[in-house]
Amino acid sequence: MTVPINHQDYPLGLRQPTGRNAALRRRLAAQNVLVAPGVYDCIGARLVEQAGFEATYLTGSGMSMSALGAPDVGLMSFSEVLDRASRVADVVSVPVIVDADTGYGGPLNVIRTVRAFERAGVSGIQIEDQAWPKKCGHEGGRNLVSTNEMVGRIKAAVDARIDPDLVIVARTDARTDQGLDAALERAALYAEAGADVLFVESPENKDELAEVARRLNVPVLANMVEGGRTPILPADVLTQLGFSLAIYPNAVTRCFTYAGQQMLKELASTGTTAGAADRMLSHRQLWSLFEYEKWTATEDRLRHD
Repeated sequence: MTVPINHQDYPLGLRQPTGRNAALRRRLAAQNVLVAPGVYDCIGARLVEQAGFEATYLTGSGMSMSALGAPDVGLMSFSEVLDRASRVADVVSVPVIVDADTGYGGPLNVIRTVRAFERAGVSGIQIEDQAWPKKCGHEGGRNLVSTNEMVGRIKAAVDARIDPDLVIVARTDARTDQGLDAALERAALYAEAGADVLFVESPENKDELAEVARRLNVPVLANMVEGGRTPILPADVLTQLGFSLAIYPNAVTRCFTYAGQQMLKELASTGTTAGAADRMLSHRQLWSLFEYEKWTATEDRLRHD
Protein backbone atom coordinates (compact mmCIF):
# COMPACT_ATOMS: atom_id res chain seq x y z
CA MET A 1 0.00 0.00 0.00
CA THR A 2 1.38 3.41 -1.00
CA VAL A 3 1.61 5.89 1.87
CA PRO A 4 0.33 9.36 0.81
CA ILE A 5 3.10 11.95 0.63
CA ASN A 6 2.76 15.02 2.83
CA HIS A 7 3.82 17.84 0.54
CA GLN A 8 4.88 19.85 3.59
CA ASP A 9 7.80 17.43 3.76
CA TYR A 10 9.02 18.68 0.38
CA PRO A 11 11.67 21.40 0.37
CA LEU A 12 10.26 24.82 -0.49
CA GLY A 13 11.66 24.63 -4.00
CA LEU A 14 9.30 21.71 -4.75
CA ARG A 15 6.09 23.03 -3.19
CA GLN A 16 3.93 26.12 -3.53
CA PRO A 17 3.33 28.05 -0.30
CA THR A 18 -0.26 29.23 0.10
CA GLY A 19 -1.95 32.08 1.91
CA ARG A 20 0.86 34.57 1.45
CA ASN A 21 -1.25 37.30 -0.18
CA ALA A 22 -3.75 37.27 2.68
CA ALA A 23 -0.87 37.17 5.18
CA LEU A 24 0.61 40.31 3.65
CA ARG A 25 -2.78 42.05 3.83
CA ARG A 26 -3.17 41.15 7.50
CA ARG A 27 0.34 42.27 8.33
CA LEU A 28 -0.09 45.63 6.62
CA ALA A 29 -3.16 46.22 8.80
CA ALA A 30 -1.21 45.62 12.02
CA GLN A 31 -0.18 48.42 14.35
CA ASN A 32 3.59 48.11 13.88
CA VAL A 33 5.50 48.64 10.66
CA LEU A 34 6.28 45.60 8.49
CA VAL A 35 10.03 45.50 7.75
CA ALA A 36 10.82 43.93 4.37
CA PRO A 37 14.57 43.73 3.67
CA GLY A 38 15.52 43.92 0.01
CA VAL A 39 17.10 40.99 -1.82
CA TYR A 40 18.08 40.23 -5.40
CA ASP A 41 18.34 36.43 -5.38
CA CYS A 42 17.43 33.20 -3.61
CA ILE A 43 20.32 33.31 -1.14
CA GLY A 44 19.29 36.71 0.21
CA ALA A 45 15.64 35.70 0.33
CA ARG A 46 16.40 32.58 2.38
CA LEU A 47 18.52 34.61 4.79
CA VAL A 48 15.71 37.13 5.25
CA GLU A 49 13.19 34.43 6.11
CA GLN A 50 15.64 32.60 8.36
CA ALA A 51 16.26 35.84 10.25
CA GLY A 52 12.55 35.98 11.11
CA PHE A 53 11.31 38.75 8.83
CA GLU A 54 7.70 38.41 7.68
CA ALA A 55 8.22 39.59 4.08
CA THR A 56 10.95 40.37 1.60
CA TYR A 57 11.32 42.96 -1.15
CA LEU A 58 12.81 42.09 -4.55
CA THR A 59 14.85 45.16 -5.41
CA GLY A 60 15.12 46.39 -8.99
CA SER A 61 18.53 47.96 -8.49
CA GLY A 62 19.92 44.80 -6.87
CA MET A 63 18.56 42.65 -9.69
CA SER A 64 20.05 44.95 -12.31
CA MET A 65 23.48 44.92 -10.68
CA SER A 66 23.52 41.17 -10.08
CA ALA A 67 21.98 40.05 -13.39
CA LEU A 68 23.30 42.65 -15.84
CA GLY A 69 26.21 44.29 -14.08
CA ALA A 70 24.44 47.62 -14.59
CA PRO A 71 23.08 50.28 -12.21
CA ASP A 72 19.37 50.97 -11.91
CA VAL A 73 18.88 52.75 -15.25
CA GLY A 74 15.93 50.83 -16.68
CA LEU A 75 17.72 47.96 -18.43
CA MET A 76 15.98 45.02 -16.74
CA SER A 77 13.18 43.66 -18.92
CA PHE A 78 9.83 42.26 -17.85
CA SER A 79 10.89 38.68 -18.54
CA GLU A 80 14.18 39.03 -16.66
CA VAL A 81 12.46 40.39 -13.55
CA LEU A 82 9.72 37.77 -13.79
CA ASP A 83 12.28 34.96 -13.94
CA ARG A 84 14.04 36.25 -10.83
CA ALA A 85 10.75 36.83 -8.98
CA SER A 86 9.45 33.33 -9.70
CA ARG A 87 12.66 31.75 -8.44
CA VAL A 88 12.70 33.81 -5.25
CA ALA A 89 9.00 33.17 -4.54
CA ASP A 90 9.67 29.43 -4.87
CA VAL A 91 12.25 29.29 -2.07
CA VAL A 92 10.57 31.25 0.73
CA SER A 93 7.25 30.91 2.52
CA VAL A 94 6.94 34.61 3.39
CA PRO A 95 5.30 37.15 1.04
CA VAL A 96 7.49 38.59 -1.73
CA ILE A 97 6.98 42.17 -2.91
CA VAL A 98 8.51 42.87 -6.32
CA ASP A 99 9.68 46.11 -7.89
CA ALA A 100 7.91 45.96 -11.26
CA ASP A 101 9.17 49.37 -12.41
CA THR A 102 6.58 51.08 -14.63
CA GLY A 103 4.60 47.92 -15.39
CA TYR A 104 6.57 47.63 -18.66
CA GLY A 105 4.30 49.53 -21.01
CA GLY A 106 0.68 50.50 -21.52
CA PRO A 107 -2.43 49.10 -19.80
CA LEU A 108 -2.26 45.78 -21.65
CA ASN A 109 1.37 45.35 -20.62
CA VAL A 110 0.46 46.14 -17.00
CA ILE A 111 -2.29 43.49 -17.11
CA ARG A 112 0.17 40.93 -18.44
CA THR A 113 2.72 41.96 -15.79
CA VAL A 114 0.29 41.54 -12.90
CA ARG A 115 -1.10 38.22 -14.17
CA ALA A 116 2.39 36.80 -14.65
CA PHE A 117 3.75 37.94 -11.29
CA GLU A 118 0.65 36.67 -9.51
CA ARG A 119 1.04 33.24 -11.13
CA ALA A 120 4.69 33.29 -10.06
CA GLY A 121 3.69 33.52 -6.40
CA VAL A 122 4.41 37.21 -5.77
CA SER A 123 2.18 38.85 -3.13
CA GLY A 124 2.89 42.53 -3.76
CA ILE A 125 3.59 44.38 -7.03
CA GLN A 126 5.08 47.87 -7.05
CA ILE A 127 4.41 50.14 -10.03
CA GLU A 128 5.74 53.68 -10.39
CA ASP A 129 4.88 56.86 -12.30
CA GLN A 130 8.18 57.34 -14.11
CA ALA A 131 8.54 57.31 -17.86
CA TRP A 132 10.67 54.57 -19.42
CA PRO A 133 13.57 54.13 -19.03
CA LYS A 134 13.09 54.59 -15.31
CA LYS A 135 15.87 55.65 -12.92
CA CYS A 136 16.74 55.02 -9.29
CA GLY A 137 14.49 57.07 -7.01
CA HIS A 138 17.44 58.60 -5.17
CA GLU A 139 19.27 59.76 -8.29
CA GLY A 140 18.57 62.58 -10.71
CA GLY A 141 17.26 62.36 -14.25
CA ARG A 142 13.82 60.96 -13.45
CA ASN A 143 10.97 61.83 -15.83
CA LEU A 144 7.33 61.35 -14.89
CA VAL A 145 4.34 60.34 -16.94
CA SER A 146 1.10 62.28 -16.53
CA THR A 147 -1.05 61.60 -13.51
CA ASN A 148 -3.74 60.25 -15.82
CA GLU A 149 -1.36 57.74 -17.36
CA MET A 150 -0.30 56.47 -13.95
CA VAL A 151 -3.91 56.25 -12.80
CA GLY A 152 -4.50 54.06 -15.85
CA ARG A 153 -1.60 51.82 -14.82
CA ILE A 154 -3.06 51.36 -11.35
CA LYS A 155 -6.56 50.69 -12.65
CA ALA A 156 -5.16 48.09 -15.04
CA ALA A 157 -3.20 46.43 -12.23
CA VAL A 158 -6.20 46.30 -9.91
CA ASP A 159 -8.43 44.97 -12.67
CA ALA A 160 -5.92 42.29 -13.66
CA ARG A 161 -5.40 40.55 -10.35
CA ILE A 162 -7.21 37.28 -9.76
CA ASP A 163 -6.77 37.15 -5.98
CA PRO A 164 -8.20 40.33 -4.40
CA ASP A 165 -5.60 39.98 -1.63
CA LEU A 166 -2.75 40.61 -4.08
CA VAL A 167 -1.30 43.97 -2.99
CA ILE A 168 -0.75 46.78 -5.51
CA VAL A 169 1.86 49.34 -4.43
CA ALA A 170 1.79 52.70 -6.23
CA ARG A 171 4.99 54.73 -6.18
CA THR A 172 5.35 58.38 -7.13
CA ASP A 173 8.68 60.03 -7.87
CA ALA A 174 7.25 63.56 -7.96
CA ARG A 175 8.80 64.80 -4.70
CA THR A 176 12.28 65.66 -5.97
CA ASP A 177 11.34 67.90 -8.92
CA GLN A 178 7.75 68.92 -8.16
CA GLY A 179 7.71 69.12 -4.37
CA LEU A 180 6.02 67.20 -1.59
CA ASP A 181 2.51 68.61 -2.12
CA ALA A 182 2.51 67.53 -5.78
CA ALA A 183 3.70 64.08 -4.78
CA LEU A 184 0.97 63.74 -2.17
CA GLU A 185 -1.68 64.90 -4.62
CA ARG A 186 -0.56 62.25 -7.08
CA ALA A 187 -0.47 59.58 -4.39
CA ALA A 188 -4.04 60.39 -3.29
CA LEU A 189 -5.27 59.95 -6.86
CA TYR A 190 -3.47 56.60 -7.08
CA ALA A 191 -5.28 55.50 -3.93
CA GLU A 192 -8.60 56.49 -5.51
CA ALA A 193 -7.65 54.34 -8.51
CA GLY A 194 -7.35 51.34 -6.21
CA ALA A 195 -3.74 51.20 -4.98
CA ASP A 196 -3.45 49.33 -1.67
CA VAL A 197 -0.16 50.88 -0.53
CA LEU A 198 1.27 54.31 -1.38
CA PHE A 199 5.00 54.85 -1.82
CA VAL A 200 6.10 58.49 -1.94
CA GLU A 201 9.72 58.26 -3.04
CA SER A 202 12.53 60.29 -1.44
CA PRO A 203 11.02 62.55 1.24
CA GLU A 204 13.98 64.60 2.44
CA ASN A 205 13.57 64.77 6.23
CA LYS A 206 11.62 63.36 9.16
CA ASP A 207 8.97 66.09 8.94
CA GLU A 208 8.25 65.17 5.33
CA LEU A 209 7.98 61.50 6.25
CA ALA A 210 5.51 62.43 8.98
CA GLU A 211 3.49 64.50 6.50
CA VAL A 212 3.29 61.58 4.07
CA ALA A 213 1.87 59.30 6.74
CA ARG A 214 -0.50 61.96 8.09
CA ARG A 215 -2.05 63.04 4.80
CA LEU A 216 -2.59 59.72 3.08
CA ASN A 217 -5.42 57.47 4.19
CA VAL A 218 -4.16 54.08 3.03
CA PRO A 219 -1.08 52.13 4.18
CA VAL A 220 2.15 53.98 3.35
CA LEU A 221 5.65 52.71 2.60
CA ALA A 222 8.98 54.15 3.75
CA ASN A 223 12.01 53.51 1.54
CA MET A 224 15.15 53.32 3.67
CA VAL A 225 18.12 53.78 1.33
CA GLU A 226 21.49 54.13 3.02
CA GLY A 227 23.14 57.28 1.67
CA GLY A 228 19.96 58.30 -0.18
CA ARG A 229 17.77 61.38 0.02
CA THR A 230 15.62 60.11 2.91
CA PRO A 231 16.94 59.81 6.49
CA ILE A 232 17.16 56.29 7.93
CA LEU A 233 14.77 56.06 10.87
CA PRO A 234 14.38 53.11 13.26
CA ALA A 235 11.37 50.87 12.71
CA ASP A 236 9.72 51.96 15.96
CA VAL A 237 9.91 55.59 14.87
CA LEU A 238 8.37 54.73 11.49
CA THR A 239 5.58 52.97 13.37
CA GLN A 240 4.99 56.06 15.49
CA LEU A 241 4.84 58.21 12.35
CA GLY A 242 2.18 55.90 10.89
CA PHE A 243 4.01 53.82 8.28
CA SER A 244 2.77 50.32 7.54
CA LEU A 245 5.72 49.04 5.48
CA ALA A 246 9.44 49.79 5.39
CA ILE A 247 11.77 48.45 2.73
CA TYR A 248 15.56 48.37 2.89
CA PRO A 249 16.23 47.64 -0.78
CA ASN A 250 20.02 47.48 -0.90
CA ALA A 251 21.21 46.88 2.67
CA VAL A 252 21.84 43.18 1.94
CA THR A 253 23.45 44.04 -1.41
CA ARG A 254 25.84 46.48 0.24
CA CYS A 255 26.76 44.02 3.01
CA PHE A 256 27.29 41.11 0.62
CA THR A 257 29.47 43.26 -1.62
CA TYR A 258 31.56 44.63 1.24
CA ALA A 259 32.08 41.21 2.83
CA GLY A 260 33.10 39.70 -0.50
CA GLN A 261 35.43 42.60 -1.21
CA GLN A 262 37.20 42.17 2.13
CA MET A 263 37.57 38.40 1.76
CA LEU A 264 39.01 38.73 -1.75
CA LYS A 265 41.52 41.33 -0.60
CA GLU A 266 42.63 38.95 2.12
CA LEU A 267 42.87 36.02 -0.31
CA ALA A 268 44.92 38.13 -2.71
CA SER A 269 47.34 39.18 0.02
CA THR A 270 47.68 35.92 1.97
CA GLY A 271 46.95 33.24 -0.63
CA THR A 272 44.35 31.54 1.59
CA THR A 273 40.79 31.96 2.85
CA ALA A 274 41.65 30.39 6.22
CA GLY A 275 41.63 33.75 7.99
CA ALA A 276 38.09 34.44 6.82
CA ALA A 277 36.64 31.10 7.92
CA ASP A 278 34.95 32.59 10.98
CA ARG A 279 33.15 35.06 8.71
CA MET A 280 31.69 32.36 6.44
CA LEU A 281 28.96 29.75 6.74
CA SER A 282 30.34 26.24 6.88
CA HIS A 283 29.74 23.88 3.97
CA ARG A 284 26.88 22.18 5.85
CA GLN A 285 25.35 25.47 7.07
CA LEU A 286 25.21 26.79 3.50
CA TRP A 287 23.56 23.65 2.14
CA SER A 288 21.13 23.50 5.06
CA LEU A 289 20.05 27.06 4.34
CA PHE A 290 18.36 25.53 1.28
CA GLU A 291 16.95 22.50 3.14
CA TYR A 292 19.45 20.01 1.75
CA GLU A 293 18.19 17.41 4.20
CA LYS A 294 14.62 17.68 2.85
CA TRP A 295 15.84 17.40 -0.75
CA THR A 296 17.73 14.18 -0.04
CA ALA A 297 14.93 12.76 2.13
CA THR A 298 12.41 13.39 -0.67
CA GLU A 299 14.68 11.72 -3.20
CA ASP A 300 15.32 8.73 -0.94
CA ARG A 301 11.62 8.25 -0.22
CA LEU A 302 10.72 8.14 -3.90
CA ARG A 303 13.71 6.28 -5.29
CA HIS A 304 13.17 2.76 -6.60
CA ASP A 305 16.49 0.95 -7.00
